[in-house]
Amino acid sequence: MKRINEYKKLFSVEKEIDLKQLKTTYRNLVKEWHPDKFQKGDEKAIEAELMSRQIIDGYHFLVSIAPETKAANLEDYNETINSPIMDWQHKGLVLEMTFLDGNTYEFFGVNKALYIKICQSDKLTRFAKRNVFNSFIYRKIKKSEVAA
Repeated sequence: MKRINEYKKLFSVEKEIDLKQLKTTYRNLVKEWHPDKFQKGDEKAIEAELMSRQIIDGYHFLVSIAPETKAANLEDYNETINSPIMDWQHKGLVLEMTFLDGNTYEFFGVNKALYIKICQSDKLTRFAKRNVFNSFIYRKIKKSEVAA
């Protein structure tokens, strides 16, 4: 959640993420912080390099959790969450789940107590459907690779 809030603050997003507005803000920030605007060796050049990376990362992150993106990918998401869970790991408040179809999703805001319940569950996919899949902000981080 901290990461989401940092990126929303960087892009001045207050509530819902609007992709059109996000793109405009992204372009303006890139123009302002582009490393080529500064001389090599200048302190501002180093800061601009770091800021430009953060802007790019933030843009891609916010696009991946935007309601429009989620709506466009809802059919694939529903198909994926119906396949068995192969692996899961928890770090901070982020739960990463890899499914049998090869897709991996991150779920934000999952606390340690819920993670422990997930680990102790005898029917993992069923438990996750009831308590995780539709309850937390998520994004796809790895696409499935089709084996020939």
